[in-house]
Amino acid sequence: MARIIEGERRIIKMSVDDVINIVREYQQITKNSCCYEHTRELVAKADFYVPEDV
Repeated sequence: MARIIEGERRIIKMSVDDVINIVREYQQITKNSCCYEHTRELVAKADFYVPEDV
């Protein structure tokens, strides 16, 4: 679970599972991409969510 750390800047500390899930989502979103520009377009349209540890 992600944990938000308040300070001068807001930081999100993520677990290994959070990072792996984001990579999996990225791979699913970009699997049919043909080039760098298309990949950027697909990722820009996507929403990535990480559950917060309360």
